[in-house]
Amino acid sequence: MTDTKNPGDKTLHVSSKTLSLKRPVEQGVVRQSFSHGRSKAVVVETVKRRPVGPGGAPEQKAAPPQAAAPVTATPKVAPQGRPQRGGPSSNAPRSGVVLRTLSDQERDARASALADARRREEEDRKHQEEEAKRRAEREVAEAKERAAAEARKQEEDERRRQEDERKRVAENQARRRLGEEAAPAAQAPRPSTGAAPQGARSERGPSDRSGDRGFGDRPRPSGDRPRPAGDRPGGDRSGPRPAGAGPRPGFGGPRSGGGTTGGRPPSLNHMARPAPPAVPDPTTAKPNTRTAPPVAARAVEVDDEDGARIVRRPGVAAKPAALPKTPKAAPGEERRRGRLTVTAATSGEDERTRSVASFRRRTQRLTGHRQVEQKEKIAREVIIPETITIQELANRMSERAVDVIKMLMKQGQMHKITDVIDSDSAQLIAEELGHTVKRVAESDVEEGLFDTPDVDENLESRPPVVTIMGHVDHGKTSLLDAIRKTNVVSGEAGGITQHIGAYQVTSPLGGKITFIDTPGHAAFTAMRARGAKVTDIVVLVVAADDGVMPQTVEAISHAQAAGVPLIVAINKMDKPDANPQRVRTELLQHSIVVESLGGETLEFEVSAKTGQGLDVLLEGLQLQAEILDLKANADRSAEGTVIEAKLDRGRGPVATVLVQRGTLRTGDIVVAGAEWGRVRALINDLGSSVKEAGPSVPVEVLGFNGTPEAGDRVAVVESEARAREVTEYRTRQKRERQAARMGAAGRTLADMMRDLKAGAGRKEFPLVVRADVQGSAEAIIGALEKLGTEEVGARVVQAGVGGISESDITLAEASGAIVLGFNVRAHKEAREAAERAGVEIRYYNIIYDLVDDVKAAMSGLLAPTLREERLGEAQILEVFNVSKVGKIAGCRVLDGVVQRGAHVRLIRDNVVIHEGRLSQLKRFKDDAREVTAGQECGMSFENYQDMRVGDLIECYRVEEVKRSL
Repeated sequence: MTDTKNPGDKTLHVSSKTLSLKRPVEQGVVRQSFSHGRSKAVVVETVKRRPVGPGGAPEQKAAPPQAAAPVTATPKVAPQGRPQRGGPSSNAPRSGVVLRTLSDQERDARASALADARRREEEDRKHQEEEAKRRAEREVAEAKERAAAEARKQEEDERRRQEDERKRVAENQARRRLGEEAAPAAQAPRPSTGAAPQGARSERGPSDRSGDRGFGDRPRPSGDRPRPAGDRPGGDRSGPRPAGAGPRPGFGGPRSGGGTTGGRPPSLNHMARPAPPAVPDPTTAKPNTRTAPPVAARAVEVDDEDGARIVRRPGVAAKPAALPKTPKAAPGEERRRGRLTVTAATSGEDERTRSVASFRRRTQRLTGHRQVEQKEKIAREVIIPETITIQELANRMSERAVDVIKMLMKQGQMHKITDVIDSDSAQLIAEELGHTVKRVAESDVEEGLFDTPDVDENLESRPPVVTIMGHVDHGKTSLLDAIRKTNVVSGEAGGITQHIGAYQVTSPLGGKITFIDTPGHAAFTAMRARGAKVTDIVVLVVAADDGVMPQTVEAISHAQAAGVPLIVAINKMDKPDANPQRVRTELLQHSIVVESLGGETLEFEVSAKTGQGLDVLLEGLQLQAEILDLKANADRSAEGTVIEAKLDRGRGPVATVLVQRGTLRTGDIVVAGAEWGRVRALINDLGSSVKEAGPSVPVEVLGFNGTPEAGDRVAVVESEARAREVTEYRTRQKRERQAARMGAAGRTLADMMRDLKAGAGRKEFPLVVRADVQGSAEAIIGALEKLGTEEVGARVVQAGVGGISESDITLAEASGAIVLGFNVRAHKEAREAAERAGVEIRYYNIIYDLVDDVKAAMSGLLAPTLREERLGEAQILEVFNVSKVGKIAGCRVLDGVVQRGAHVRLIRDNVVIHEGRLSQLKRFKDDAREVTAGQECGMSFENYQDMRVGDLIECYRVEEVKRSL
């Protein structure tokens, strides 16, 4: 509650203290309410500020004479010639300097400056007045809006109050009709406004709705029967009422007299009071009985309105109750003046209120048990690779990882957030959560690299690719040299082709033909297979004097597997013992029927030495190509195949590429297997540089960052990022394949223990292989792997292309291997390192010699074969026991010879009793080296004494026989 003093008191007070002017201070008492029902009274002083008028001056007060005189906003203008000096300079002490008089020009300038200042001040004053006017209008509009909002709020409160009272009336009427008992009726309020027909309405306005009953009001039981209003006078209300009395006159009709103030409707608080207790009739009561009226029988009326509450009792004058004074703001002054604080804002009513902390705790309790509102699910497209972690899967679905783990636990799987799950489980979880799944794999990075379809109108004719195949030394390279007018054979070591080559020639009909020359040795099977894959036509070269050989059959198999047409060239027709008919007959055994025998396979009899039939062969190839109708699109990114690859010390990695589709140009970014690079130069088969290479054109490509493998497909990509992505994936795949191969070929601990128990394991011959080209290294590795047996095998520690370097020597030293160089040499540093480390380096230029040497070295690792050679047989005639020596067997040699130190077997009843060595052999008393048949001798065995008369002694010798692969 607040006790307010006079806020406008400014009179002088005479006291013992100094005379002073009392400041306009509004003082009051504010009661602060805290949590848990605690409160505190605080004195609050509010200093009123004087309102400022529109002109910037304070509003004048007419009453007190001590008020300050109004200050004029416009300054006085100084007289002409003596301008007023404003600012602090006017109060400065004067100096002794005499100022000169101003000239007319200076005076005019100063006058114009003063006029400008006055004009600016006038404009500022007008601007301020306009601002004040707009501000006042804005405040009036805001006040109107606030008043309208307050009116709407009051109307809404009144409407709600009336609805509540109508509900109460309806409830009470229903209970009265149903005849409920007194206890339930006591809990429900009595009808008030709606039940009074005339003037019986609540005296409380819409602003005071804190309670429904006054002091001491109690609910009245509904069991009393109604009584007419005229049975009891309205003014006499002091005496006790009988027990069967009905409702008071104020319930059913208007109340009369009885302490009501003029014209004010009476309070309805008496309607909620209970009926007075039963009082005996005074006429029937005993004369000496003293009857005291009960307290509840006195009617107490409380008028609670804007003024002080008045307590009315029957027969007693109205007396205002002592209530705390609450300041009531005027209707137009609802807004607080002065500083607004938390205490001032919350001290409107003296009642126990809930603290902020208590309200926060209550809110937390209510919202803690309430189920969290589910957010709207957003279906997403989730990209799932072959393996994915639970955390990554949850992030891609925008779900909690805990929910994913719960779903996995429902499926019986226990996982952590960092565990990796397969794509099938991830897809099930994503689909169950309502998302769509897009499955991807690591191999998707290669999509679009190869085999993109071409439009038919963009296709153009291209030269045919012809592969020369056949057995070794049947004249394949010589035939190609005769066609190209070159001499490639002279450059091959040993007179045999050990490299695959690609060339382009012009046929007699004017068209271009691309030839691929393959080796005929058995080790170069992979080269022949690569040639058959990239070719359009296979020319099978068979020597007329040799017939069909094993590699000829292998070439037929490669051609049939590739599904390309076959043309037979019977070479060496210039030899006197040439027999082409024999070749035709032997080809029939392999389902090759030539045209001369009624088949479809073309045949040509040629001679590389004399040039016989070469033109006819080229014409036949050109006709076959026209029948095949070979076409390709040259206006696209290039695709091709690596025919051969090598590492040149001056030029770096060099790959021989056969372009199959598109056009390869310098500057293109190419990918070949696990290597990529930018094309620095293109060199054709004649050794000259070219700018581009079209379909079916073989070229050497420079610019790879590493040596690709022979047989890898080449493709041009759009950027270096795509090239790195593809090569990184292929490198991982290659590493995994090598690890799987090493794991499959590796040996477990159980295998090692079994080998140790058996005596010896499989011996290995470690090698480091270096070759000039990739195809040769591949052929050497294949040939060495075929040499292995169950007891010994060659293990290639490393195989590569290029010269022998120091790293190869270091690796060979660590693994105890031998370094093999095929058509390459070691660097100077590598030779010095090999001499220091004692590593052996062997050089070869013919694959036959390399394979034979490795085979011989591996044969030395084989355990030799033990072979027994029988020497003779003797029989024991007598056994002598010699002290300090042991038992001596006196024997007669039956056949053969017995030698000292030889192996012997002791046989008793055709059963071998003992095997050992003969320690002593004596003839009479002398030691003998050997005793021949028919002679007698004495024998003793090593560590054996159980000899009997009649036992046979078999003497033999063990020989070791060296094995070979």
